[in-house]
Amino acid sequence: MDHSHSHALFARAQALIPGGVNSPVRAFKSVGGEPFFAARAQGAYLYDVDGNRYVDYVGSWGPMIAGHAHPQVLAAVEKTMHDGLSFGVPNALEVTMAETITRLVPSCEMVRMVNSGTEATLSAIRVARGATGRSRIVKFEGCYHGHGDSFLVKAGSGVMTLGLPNSPGVPSALADLTLTLPYNDFDAATRLFDEVGGEIAGVIVEPIVGNANCILPRAGYLQHLRELCTQHRALLIFDEVMTGFRVAPGGAQQLYGVTPDLSTFGKIIGGGMPVGAYGGRRDLMAQVAPSGPIYQAGTLSGNPVAMAAGLATLELIQAPGFHADLERRTHALCDGLEAAAREAGIAFTTTRAPGMFGLYFREAPVETFEDAKASDAARFNRFFHAMLERGVYLAPSAFEAGFVSSAHGEAEIAATLAAAREAFAAVRA
Repeated sequence: MDHSHSHALFARAQALIPGGVNSPVRAFKSVGGEPFFAARAQGAYLYDVDGNRYVDYVGSWGPMIAGHAHPQVLAAVEKTMHDGLSFGVPNALEVTMAETITRLVPSCEMVRMVNSGTEATLSAIRVARGATGRSRIVKFEGCYHGHGDSFLVKAGSGVMTLGLPNSPGVPSALADLTLTLPYNDFDAATRLFDEVGGEIAGVIVEPIVGNANCILPRAGYLQHLRELCTQHRALLIFDEVMTGFRVAPGGAQQLYGVTPDLSTFGKIIGGGMPVGAYGGRRDLMAQVAPSGPIYQAGTLSGNPVAMAAGLATLELIQAPGFHADLERRTHALCDGLEAAAREAGIAFTTTRAPGMFGLYFREAPVETFEDAKASDAARFNRFFHAMLERGVYLAPSAFEAGFVSSAHGEAEIAATLAAAREAFAAVRA
């Protein structure tokens, strides 16, 4: 493949943008090499500035559940943008979005729109602290909740990808208020609450960890967290920025039958536009300004164009059988990858939920962050490049989940598996 135009753009970008990218994992630093620069996208495909085409399993890191440039989403954006890009006063689409989210996610009796997943998680933590009068929060090793100060303690995703266990610039006093637990460890969670449960404002968790590749909760684990939070009067916060509306119409909380006190969303509710939201019980959300004393604001929150794109996407995913079909496609991909690895004699396993998956170069199942870290990341990096050269774009990190969209049909999955058989053979040595 020719990458000369991408190479030239990357050289220009590195002189002016930290690392040449506006989000760290895009730099390909952990997998080696240089990133390609996108020119356009359509359906299940990305096209770079050199004219190369890739079957895309990143999907803009999750929003493109119906594929890129879906005609219904583009039409909604085009119709809305002619009336103006931003108003600074309420618009009707914000109300429709709130009605849609609260209908699909019953635990969210009220919701506030923001501009990113990071903003949503920061705001949810503020509500938890303000509503409980407590300062400590609990997160899980390998979970990433955006780049807020409280969250960059044993975070996963790009932080782990770059080998940064904690981030300079985070005051130690604030970091000390963040307690961490190993994900999927029942006993550790119980012990922590027995010791300091009365000081914990909230527990924030990715119900399916998508920032240590893809780790599913053990049976009963999310229910255990719910019971601990209820017992100790702490708030349970589900970070559904990634899983919300993807793994089920009502997110992971619907899939696993657990009701959090607060939830955060992003990605799909913007249809590719910058957006986020947080919501939850009415008594908690009523404490957010201007109806209550917990302050949070945003100039572009509820942007009409973002609302239009998100509402069009949410309409698409409510089609009968949408998520069941997405799950079938995900299983077909993962089963095919595992079969190809077996043929090549390579230790390899997958994890999967509807519309998302994880790839691990190891034989044993992956249920914890330690399991994920024990995977052969060096072999993943070689596999990543082997797939990229064969026209398949996976997340450029051994610690990021992949995504399947409704645009990934039989032809795209077959092409991916054909590329994988060659790629596994290439990395066997």
